[in-house]
Amino acid sequence: MSDEDIDTSDIPPLSEEFFANAQLRMPQSPITVSVLVDLDTLTWFQAQGESAEQQMSIALRIYAEVHKAHQVSASKSE
Repeated sequence: MSDEDIDTSDIPPLSEEFFANAQLRMPQSPITVSVLVDLDTLTWFQAQGESAEQQMSIALRIYAEVHKAHQVSASKSE
């Protein structure tokens, strides 16, 4: 699926206030690990203009936090 195939019509645009309050979240105490990443993913992160490893770490942390929150809310509804 390409980006053009994704229907984003129900997503409101982000306001200036959103960006004014946005925060870069960094891991508290990063460790070094080896992870297999496909070439397309690595190329995309490298093209973002920042350290690919740092940006991947941030993305993984945000992913984990969202899923932790989802697990907690799902547990409460049981």
